[in-house]
Amino acid sequence: MTSSSDRSLAVDAQGTKTYEVRTYGCQMNVHDSERLSGLLEDAGYVRAPEDADGDADVVVFNTCAVRENADNKLYGNLGRLAPRKASRPGMQIAVGGCLAQKDRDTIVRKAPWVDVVFGTHNIGKLPVLLERARVQDEAQVEIAESLEAFPSTLPTRRESAYAAWVSISVGCNNTCTFCIVPALRGKEKDRRPGDILAEIEALVGEGVSEITLLGQNVNAYGSDIGDRQAFSKLLRACGTIEGLERVRFTSPHPRDFTDDVIAAMAETPNVMPQLHMPLQSGSDTVLKAMRRSYRQDRFLGIIEKVRAAIPHAALSTDIIVGFPGETEEDFEQTMHTVRQARFAQAFTFQYSKRPGTPAATMEGQIPKQVVQARYERLVALQEEISWEENKKQVGRTLEVMVAEGEGRKDGETRRLSGRAPDNRLVHFTKPEQEVRPGDVVTVEITYAAPHHLLAEGAATSVRRTRAGDAWEKRNTTEAAKPAGVMLGLPQIGAPAPLPPVTGGCTVA
Repeated sequence: MTSSSDRSLAVDAQGTKTYEVRTYGCQMNVHDSERLSGLLEDAGYVRAPEDADGDADVVVFNTCAVRENADNKLYGNLGRLAPRKASRPGMQIAVGGCLAQKDRDTIVRKAPWVDVVFGTHNIGKLPVLLERARVQDEAQVEIAESLEAFPSTLPTRRESAYAAWVSISVGCNNTCTFCIVPALRGKEKDRRPGDILAEIEALVGEGVSEITLLGQNVNAYGSDIGDRQAFSKLLRACGTIEGLERVRFTSPHPRDFTDDVIAAMAETPNVMPQLHMPLQSGSDTVLKAMRRSYRQDRFLGIIEKVRAAIPHAALSTDIIVGFPGETEEDFEQTMHTVRQARFAQAFTFQYSKRPGTPAATMEGQIPKQVVQARYERLVALQEEISWEENKKQVGRTLEVMVAEGEGRKDGETRRLSGRAPDNRLVHFTKPEQEVRPGDVVTVEITYAAPHHLLAEGAATSVRRTRAGDAWEKRNTTEAAKPAGVMLGLPQIGAPAPLPPVTGGCTVA
């Protein structure tokens, strides 16, 4: 087996520099990391092997600031890299993202071996800052207070050959008391519809068949350009793009979820029957304390309208348990809302203080043991509902887009995995003919578990797609690259299912 040092020497011998990007947080951070990777590759770096674990010429931390211990996690990781950096001349470490935007000079003071600190508004500066740090032999800290360039104008190293994120806005105009994101990402700024559609068309031209529209508050799109129906118009416009098979979006806000959006979802064939809409709490009292501008009746009313228009829609949500001041009665209102809404999936989180948010200093902080007990009750209820809702899928015939890396036991069971139109995870028997990530397989569901579906019979049909061609071309090209230029294979086949990777603006 080749050691880490031997591997590094092999790469360096060919004059290449490797990079590794570590991502924490929401889908916005995942998408930003694709941009950071694209910028570094555009500057001549190549991706380190998947098992590099810090053994790269440049290690970039794209941070999240929403969790109470986010800074401890960062400094712990930086501390583990310090001896490696000391023994490897020329190695550089960069820290970006929300925590960098928030802590700024604190990072270099606590970890003086960091070379670059950059914020959420100037990710395009990373290669320049790395070079400046190298030439001047001192740390570079550059935090912009407003967006310098919309991220989608930057080079991209997408993780998937057949599915892509497309940012339609950045920033957020809400003032939720548990969330620090607006302070770090700024006010909402929308892209021009023509620019968004042009990017989607270009992606489809490259073989992408599924896109996820991305925004901190995605359905508020249009507030910056003065068109309250801009988001529904954008969904309908996506329906006219030939070759675009699946359209998803995340994450909307109940306040801005209007009837024209529901109509656009129902009437646009390639907009998938799936909706992730954060509830956070079912208690009107807690929602008010959170500064969430809707109440239980409003939320359940939206659910009812969506189900009437799209009967087979799968709904998911985020819920915070133990928000300051939450009483047992408040918690029971959340349980009631979950019973009424019957989510296919709910991402539940125990409230934790987020430094810099109003909620962190509120009276009535709930004891840990109380929060834990409520959390376990909510998880048990949602597990029961998820299983019941999944059992309703048994006997249905579904078109499943084959994914990459979804099923942990696929190799042992000789199954493949993919996503149904409503984003449910489906494991299915491997067909006799070759199928690739991005291809579409039609199967009949034979079994349901709380978190996945199973199709044990033979596939009804297999449709090879341009997306599968794109995946095959990408992997063939990368396999043919000379040793030492190691971009690595894609880790995921589609934008990861909700919610955020390790926490996001809706995660407590």
